[in-house]
Amino acid sequence: MTAGRLAARIGREAARALVAADACRIDPGLTEAELARIESTFGFEFSDDHRSFLAAGLPLDAEHSRGWPDWRGGDPEHLRARLDRPVDGVLFQVGHGTFWHPDWGPRPESTPDALAAARARLDRVPRMVPVFSHRYLPAGRGNWGHPVLSMHGTDIIVYGDDLPDYVRREFDVRRGFGAPDPGAAERVIGFWRDLVG
Repeated sequence: MTAGRLAARIGREAARALVAADACRIDPGLTEAELARIESTFGFEFSDDHRSFLAAGLPLDAEHSRGWPDWRGGDPEHLRARLDRPVDGVLFQVGHGTFWHPDWGPRPESTPDALAAARARLDRVPRMVPVFSHRYLPAGRGNWGHPVLSMHGTDIIVYGDDLPDYVRREFDVRRGFGAPDPGAAERVIGFWRDLVG
């Protein structure tokens, strides 16, 4: 099976798990044109499995909670803020003096200089895309099968070994699950791997 077909299968498996959990409203999936518009508007590409998941059906909140990103009709500023949240969370901690990555070299003495230096570094880290609430997958075509991360500033944990595992853990209350596979943290890409606890 080709990588593209495997990624599509993973996305569809996650979509089926969400339907089985009956945890939210699911609208018709995003079309290729809608996916392209979203990616162009916000300057990223969905990972292959995330793209397949959203094409199978667009999960939406039943009420006014902000769990599922409404990629079809949501407020663009709200969606942009959610896309920026992982980096903004790290910058918040840099600004409060509670985080500085050792690979960044010596921390500048002034907070504005530290923030500018951190921002320059963070502009080059893999972009994270919201799946649900503060759960994220990395962006990028050709990416698939990555763990879903729960991200609060630099407090980052693996919340599912991959997208289907995450959906089952988060929404299928009928099943009992142990902790995600410790090896899943090794599949976290780039800078974010250093922060997984």
